[in-house]
Amino acid sequence: MNIDFSRNLIKGKITEVIFEEMFRSSEKFTIIPLGYEHTTPILAQYQHHVHIQKVLENIRHAPDFALVSQNKENVYLVEVKYRSRFDKQDILEIANKIHTTWNPCYLFIASRDNFYFSPCSSIIDKGGEIEELRESWIKKDTQQKYSSLLKEFIK
Repeated sequence: MNIDFSRNLIKGKITEVIFEEMFRSSEKFTIIPLGYEHTTPILAQYQHHVHIQKVLENIRHAPDFALVSQNKENVYLVEVKYRSRFDKQDILEIANKIHTTWNPCYLFIASRDNFYFSPCSSIIDKGGEIEELRESWIKKDTQQKYSSLLKEFIK
């Protein structure tokens, strides 16, 4: 197995855990893991059926999480990524890919310097620009704590 692939996989998993724990700590949302690795094992036993293969392909590109507001009035689908290098073209490509199948959907990017969070439609409209994670979602002191935690694991 390619060590770079493994390294990136581990960074991605760490980022997903950071996202999940940070949003859970806000007590504003119920966090539901949606990604392929959470739903496919149950369906895999039926993968030889043509219709199931199509469903599995859709699920393979599913966002990582659903955030359900505590009042149950809002649900946000969120794709989570780690990026050591911030590239607007890369962000735009991710947003376009997700937006095609899962609209509306948000993109959360963790980097060594900051957290970013925007609707994919907004990222597309702004040519790959993504906003910093606002305090209305997660308080700044909480963001700083989880940013420090991220830095402990990703060097």
